[in-house]
Amino acid sequence: MRVLGIDPGLRLTGYACLESGGPALPGGDRCRIVEAGVFRLGGGSERASISERLEELDRDIRELIERTRPGLVAVEAIFAHYKHPATAIVMGHARGVILLAVRRAGLSLMEFKPALVKKGMTGHGGAAKDRMQRAVQAVFGLPEPPSPPDVADAIAIALCALRRRESTPIGVATIPDA
Repeated sequence: MRVLGIDPGLRLTGYACLESGGPALPGGDRCRIVEAGVFRLGGGSERASISERLEELDRDIRELIERTRPGLVAVEAIFAHYKHPATAIVMGHARGVILLAVRRAGLSLMEFKPALVKKGMTGHGGAAKDRMQRAVQAVFGLPEPPSPPDVADAIAIALCALRRRESTPIGVATIPDA
């Protein structure tokens, strides 16, 4: 089974397609990374409008779904911090485009709160981005941490979905503190 994990954003949207099966990874999971990366929306221009970015995200997500052919899509659930309420609104725009593309493709959807993904990867629901990157590196035996952090988050989201789908407990990577 293939799972597509997505970390939504309007500047950077991380994505990762994982496929279950195969030999055990250093973290004990049996899956491999098919493709992982980031969509840089707005062509790097700070002046690109929200509607331009959303149109670009829609096109990128539809092409990604067609290219990777996942059986399941997992997306980071919306969250809001009282100091940054606008972040939730902006993220909501991107999530709406992604959820619509998933629905139109007829795919199953799972949503995970960021704290659950972080806890599953590091043992701490408030883990910093660099710790998440190192956790993903350790679990998959990668030579370097995935970069930018949005890619590591998308890989972790997809892994949470695979683990949940296969009814195995969400494990914790042992990561040294920086």
